[in-house]
Amino acid sequence: MPDMSAHLALTQLVPFAAEELDKNKVTPGVLGFVVFAVMAVAVWMLMKSMNRHMGKVSFEEAPDPKAAAPATSGTAAKE
Repeated sequence: MPDMSAHLALTQLVPFAAEELDKNKVTPGVLGFVVFAVMAVAVWMLMKSMNRHMGKVSFEEAPDPKAAAPATSGTAAKE
């Protein structure tokens, strides 16, 4: 008998829920939130990894040999 009352309750509530549904107001729901949260965590982890890798890079700019050549040839010509 409990099955019958549950079925009766569902048949009474389903039309009520259908009337409350607004066709112009659609939300992504729980699945949309989960997908968005997973993407946010993935981006955060990628940024953390990038910062760690960029911290390991030691970069010192070498002087440009083309820019240094005219300066030395110009001083040699004056002497």
